[in-house]
This record gives sequence, structure tokens and C-alpha cells, in this order.
Amino acid sequence: MSAFVILFLLIMLLVLRVPVAFALGGLGAALLAYYPLPLNGIPQRLYGAMDSFELLAVPMFLLMSNILLKAEVGKDLFRAVQSWIGHWPGGLGIATIVSCGIFSAVSGSSVATAATIGIVAIPEMTSRGYPKHFVYGLIAAGGTLGIMIPPSIPLIVYGIISESSISKLFLAGIGPGIFLIFLFMAYSIIYSKVSKKYTPLPKATGQERLAATLRSIPTMIIAISVIGSIYAGIATPSESAGLGFVISLIMTFAMRRMSIAKLKEATYDAAKTTIMLFIIIAGAKVFSYAITLYMIPQNISNLLVENVSNHTLFILAVGIVLLIVGFFLESLSMLLIMVPVLFPAVLARGIDPIWFGLFFVVLIEMALITPPIGMNLFIIQGISHAKIETVIKGVWPFVLMMASTAILLWYWQDLALYIPYHF
Repeated sequence: MSAFVILFLLIMLLVLRVPVAFALGGLGAALLAYYPLPLNGIPQRLYGAMDSFELLAVPMFLLMSNILLKAEVGKDLFRAVQSWIGHWPGGLGIATIVSCGIFSAVSGSSVATAATIGIVAIPEMTSRGYPKHFVYGLIAAGGTLGIMIPPSIPLIVYGIISESSISKLFLAGIGPGIFLIFLFMAYSIIYSKVSKKYTPLPKATGQERLAATLRSIPTMIIAISVIGSIYAGIATPSESAGLGFVISLIMTFAMRRMSIAKLKEATYDAAKTTIMLFIIIAGAKVFSYAITLYMIPQNISNLLVENVSNHTLFILAVGIVLLIVGFFLESLSMLLIMVPVLFPAVLARGIDPIWFGLFFVVLIEMALITPPIGMNLFIIQGISHAKIETVIKGVWPFVLMMASTAILLWYWQDLALYIPYHF
């Protein structure tokens, strides 16, 4: 069976709104039965997909981010950053992006980052006269930093699929993550100066800054503990996720921001997301096993290697494919379907797998804010009660900035690779 037939069948299942996990797992099982091969390997694949120590980091990070979300610690973080830079030109926009960057270093989740900061920043910015489409686009794009700045759940999953070092992937995410933060900040300043449709914040007093900063210290401690323990070699990503969960639980209860009822809600939400992710991973494992037996990844790899001789053209072709796929698949599905298909060609080209992971994540970031499936679009629409068209209007400048970052990553690979290979 050809790759085109398999791809057509998968697209048809997704168009018919079959859940991604069952589309992948069901098609994979059907391919194995058609081969024909014994189907007793399917349960082994399903179990093996989740029998991973590295995957323990996913539910732990999700639980930690949900606890912080329920405890509303994002408010303290945003107020602290706002007190220092809110009076700058476009200061609230800058404060929003910086807050997204810091919270990303705690949660590892794009959705949690967009929701946590958006709840606080949207009313604050719109009340000051910032155009709504700009506000929505800024926060939707800022939320994508949650999967770039470590810890990142997609980077964990990519590391498991590609058998790459998760710690190196985390380190590689620092450069592009900081670059995007500064790029978004620069756009916020330029846009605010050009539009002049907002009311600047008065400069906060020293006492106001001190009070706001003290309230944000618990969040900073969590971020430093999680990231610092990984980079210092004290803990693995899974262990640091557990550490972050314990610290966030203790701190939120100590701050009287957490209750048993809120903890139950956070646990339930984290469990739902974890189960969804793990079922998709299990289905993708069966599908990956099937297409490997059909030699689909190897054939695509050979096709690309033999017909695209130039490295730049190869990456351009991969980027265009991922961009198109991102219009129709959510981020994790995109990762689980495309990495097994493209990775053999990446290795055959001698492309660094750590670099490719970051390149892939930048394109996933774009998928999070491009219609019709962009998850962050719906998160912002939900918390702002705005029309989806208004949110989409605001994200296009940030899509272009992310595309420019992906291009820059190819021509300046040290943006991602310098830190993991020199520190």
C-alpha cells in the first residue's frame, strides 16, 4: 500500500471527525491486519508507548500548571512585571510578553500560559485603550512561548520519539525563546508608538514595586527550582517536574490560594489532558509501527534525499509541509504523525536532531495560532468572549514573526545549538 493511499485514509478519518487517537490507532491496526501480521503486537505497542520514565514529566508539569492556574498566581506575576515596565511605551504589551515568558518556564504548556496571563492582561490592556485585535493576538502568540521556553511538553515528546536528549532540547529552547520574546516586545513598542490609541500607565512608586515583586517571589522560586535543577544536573526533567509540583502545592496552600476543592479541579483537569495525550501517543505508536513495516518513512526519506539535493531546499520543503499540516492538526498530533515520517530523512541529511526539534517546535507554535485548528485562538476567544475573526486578525503579524524566526534558525543554527553544546 502506497504512502499516498495511507495518507488519504488518515485525512479522510480526520475529516470525518474521528478522534485523532482512534484515527491513528485504528488505521495502524488495519494496516497491520492487511499486511498481514499478528495483531498481538498491538497491545504491546499500546503499553510500551506509555511505559516511559521520561513521560512522567508530562502529567507532573500539567498538574503543576493547573495548580498555578487555579491559584491565580499569574495575577501576581503580571502585576510585578507591570510595576517595573508598565510605564514604558507599549508597557502593558511588554509586561504581557515578559509574564508569558516567565510563566512558560513554570508550566511547559501553551494553553496554561495563554489562559493564565490572558485572564489578567486582557481586561487591563483593553481598559487602557489598546485595540482588541492587538491584545488578543499578543496574548495568543505569547502563550505559544509555553512550548518553546523549557520545560516544554512537546520537546519532551519529541525527545522520546527521536531518542534525543531532553535536557539538550530544553537548553536549545532558551535561545529561540528569548529571541521571540524580544521580537514580540519590539513589535509591541513599535505598534504602540504608531497607533497611539492607548493610555500610558503612570510610573509605579518604589513601594508599589516592592509589594508587587514580593507577591511574585513564589512563582519565581518555582521557575528557578524546576529549570535550575535540570540545568545543574541535579534532577532529570521528570524529577524536576515532580519537584515543581510539590513546591507549587506547598506554596499555594501556604498563600491560602489553594483549597481541597480547587486541588480536585486541578487534578481532574490535569488527568483529562494527560489521558488525552497518552491515548494519542499510544495510537501514534501503533500507526508509527505500521507505517515503518510498510517502509513509508524510509521511502519518503529516500524520495527527499534523492530528489532534493540542496539542504536549504530540503528544509524549505519540510517547513512548507509542516505549515500546511499545522492548519489541520493540533500540535501534539502534528508532532506524533510527522516526526516518524520525516526523521529518517533528517538523519540521512546529517541535520542535527536537536536543531530540528527546535525548528519543528517553532512551526508548531505557528500552528497554535493559525486557523482553523489553532488551539490558542479558541483559548483567547473563550476567556475574552470575542469573535474568532477578531482574534485571527490580531495573530497574523506574530505568525510572520515566527516564520522569520524559523528562517533565521536555518541560517543561524547557533541560535538554538550554542547553549546545549557549549554549556
